[in-house]
Amino acid sequence: MSSKPFNAQMPMSTTKQRFVIYLIKPSHYDDDGYVIQWLKAAIPSNTLAAMYGLVQDSISRTVLGDGVEFDIRAIDETNERVRADNIIAEIEQSGGRGFVAFVGVQSNQFPRTMDIARPLRAAGLPVCIGGFHVSGCLAMLPEIPADIQEALDLGISIYAGEAEEHLDEVLRDAWENRLEPIYNYMNDLPGLEGAPTPILPQVRVRRTAATLSSFDAGRGCPFQCSFCTIINVQGRKSRRRSVDDIEEIIRDNLKQGVYRFFVTDDNLARNKDWEPIFDRLIRLREEEKLKFSMVIQVDTLCHQIDGFIEKAARAGVNRVFIGLENINPDNLMSANKRQNRITDYRKMLLAWRAAGVVTYAGYILGFPGDTPDSIRRDIDIIKRELPIDLLEFFCLTPLPGSADHKGLHQKDVAMDADMNRYDLEHVTTAHPKMSREEWQKAYNDAWKQYYTYDHMTTVIRRAEASGINGGNMLFLLLWFRSCIDIEGVHPLQGGYLRKKYRRDRRNGMKLENPLVFYPRYWAEIAWKHVRLGVLLSRLVLLRRRIKRSADRYSYMDQALTPVVEDELDSLEMFQATDSAKAAVVKAREKDAQRAARKAAAGAR
Repeated sequence: MSSKPFNAQMPMSTTKQRFVIYLIKPSHYDDDGYVIQWLKAAIPSNTLAAMYGLVQDSISRTVLGDGVEFDIRAIDETNERVRADNIIAEIEQSGGRGFVAFVGVQSNQFPRTMDIARPLRAAGLPVCIGGFHVSGCLAMLPEIPADIQEALDLGISIYAGEAEEHLDEVLRDAWENRLEPIYNYMNDLPGLEGAPTPILPQVRVRRTAATLSSFDAGRGCPFQCSFCTIINVQGRKSRRRSVDDIEEIIRDNLKQGVYRFFVTDDNLARNKDWEPIFDRLIRLREEEKLKFSMVIQVDTLCHQIDGFIEKAARAGVNRVFIGLENINPDNLMSANKRQNRITDYRKMLLAWRAAGVVTYAGYILGFPGDTPDSIRRDIDIIKRELPIDLLEFFCLTPLPGSADHKGLHQKDVAMDADMNRYDLEHVTTAHPKMSREEWQKAYNDAWKQYYTYDHMTTVIRRAEASGINGGNMLFLLLWFRSCIDIEGVHPLQGGYLRKKYRRDRRNGMKLENPLVFYPRYWAEIAWKHVRLGVLLSRLVLLRRRIKRSADRYSYMDQALTPVVEDELDSLEMFQATDSAKAAVVKAREKDAQRAARKAAAGAR
């Protein structure tokens, strides 16, 4: 790639030359054009941790020779401000050799990435963008989309695929200021066994709530959900870190005081080494008495794997995210989500509850069969009949890199051109039964319908009756409700104390007058804390009332009742739609087939 040399002159010296590497995980803009950023963000960036570990490994192997001294700057923009002018100044002061890599960039983060990258390229710095947006587009589309082409025209390098086994080449090219326009390793996905440990310095991890860090035990998913980008970016074949690798990740983080982890595997239950991994972690916890906990993601079939849930809990899993997606089988089939069977939902959720694990369930709104009325009906059914703790709503979004996006692109169906809106919260395309306004309202109303004070009381009561810490549940409900009601963002994009900088506004949007911006910003902070205090007080009073109730531990409702055969005929979830009724018939047929096979085996 031809690029203008950086303006600073290299000092003539026999001392080591300094190479400053910035690894930046960008945020994205809110509807007013300000970066979504917090004093403490909720979710850590696994890509940032993985890249930091990879760069450290390259440094340890002196990939640029003994005469180069590295400085690494890892920034997660959700909890730290990024200023292009400061980056340029630091690299210039260090001698003019530097490299800025934007890592893990999602589609909704691409516009923000470009706004940061433009002045960096104008100063002649080598810049590279990697992540799901560029990887998904290159993997699924026949031509390069306009936003990525703009980056190429500016001399920004594009990296598609994963960095393990390939980073050394990019670092050498960046050092020589001769980055290739495109590095495409989508057909050369690396093995993970023995790969460098994903890790971030404790000072960075502390910028996340509860000092939460992350790692992946494996990549790839065998399923074919049409809305998912994972399978087209990371592949459907499972690639795994070894059990020793996982232990090393845990120990390395514990050494620096980090003991909470988000395991980012899209579906840990499909990792073929799940059991030896859990067995090793159980040994660390039960024999060596090491203290750590994990949040994992699994599918709705995980309860059918003998011992999976029980060992997960013993291995330190205290929260689990489950891609429930919908309770209408027709909607699930439309997304090629064949593995989700609604007749298994209650059994699976009760199994996690029996293990003392908090359940988060993802729920997608906007499938072809959805209407505002059907969405309201289904949420009421979930509240009444499914023992879910936290429900996370998403708009069905044709993310670049998904089969849905490719299909709409091929059919020339209108989709929003603004990538900033592809955050799973905004409606970005048409729906066969709802206008865009109706769909967006149904999404906004869904949060209000689920997180009522009455239902939050029920969720805390279920937690107390199941032996799950009610105080922890109160905190989680506070987080979810405050993000939606007070901050106006999805809980996965949330955090504590929203930070806004007047000059960090989206390119093309007018800078506000300081006399308008700052008084409003500080008034917002004050008013939000008043509302947060009121919400917290109400939830604390709710829990105190529950703790004093006579049935605190014996509380029972429809969702908590054990699974019985005749519930397939009595619960509304199984009778609300024709497809639900058909799912019941199919489930009974499979049960009869299994019973027949078992009887035949016994007769032999």
